[in-house]
Amino acid sequence: MINAVGNPQSILLLGGTSEIGLAIVAEYLKKGPARVILATLPGDPLRDKAVAETEAAGASTVEVLDFDALDTDSHPKVIDAAWAGGDVDVAIVAFGVLGDAEQLWQDQRKAVQVVGINYTAAVSVGVLVGEKMKAQGYGRIIAMSSVAGERVRRSNFVYGSTKAGLDGFYLGLGEALRPHGPRVLVIRPGQVRTTTTLEHWKATGAKEAPFTVDKEDVAALAVSASEKGKELIWAPGQVRYLMSALRHVPRPIFRKLPL
Repeated sequence: MINAVGNPQSILLLGGTSEIGLAIVAEYLKKGPARVILATLPGDPLRDKAVAETEAAGASTVEVLDFDALDTDSHPKVIDAAWAGGDVDVAIVAFGVLGDAEQLWQDQRKAVQVVGINYTAAVSVGVLVGEKMKAQGYGRIIAMSSVAGERVRRSNFVYGSTKAGLDGFYLGLGEALRPHGPRVLVIRPGQVRTTTTLEHWKATGAKEAPFTVDKEDVAALAVSASEKGKELIWAPGQVRYLMSALRHVPRPIFRKLPL
């Protein structure tokens, strides 16, 4: 139950080794201890590190659940297990894969896998978490989208399309749950400095984009916005205006932009 000063007593992180997800958990734990449930891929080599970081951040307890995004038939049991110890106040949906943009549109198997993880699995757990929170009459869902989904670009259109779908689903879920008490926040970050992005930049020779932020910045925005009941935020906030302008650029011109 969210306490009298608005702090959650239980937090579920779907994507339990996500650096941004863990940063959001740590931001919440600055306000006070909480029970944390990390739902991670079985055998994830970063699992122990995530548990240690969460304990060090101040979690009262840390539980670990096996969560395979592609095994949607197992998702009801995962969500039931997360709720087995009592209501969950905050659920963070922070799993996903980037993939090789040029390979994805030319490799059917890999494209379907990325769509399955980034979109289908996100819808699967969203329906289940939404059902639980509707029944308990309160709760917050924080879903990690991306500016890549606002106007899908040629440079990463398979990934971008999955984020566009996720974005639309969670905004709609928020509308559906609103009369019943729970709130949904969709976050659209630009580039975020994480181990994954740093490795991607190194491998591809890409440079850091303007408005790149640290994961701690995204976490602070997420917690603050969720507490205020907001439905949608950009990280950093300035990206909102950039994307607003890009949405209205005619396609022949948009095609020529260095994106």
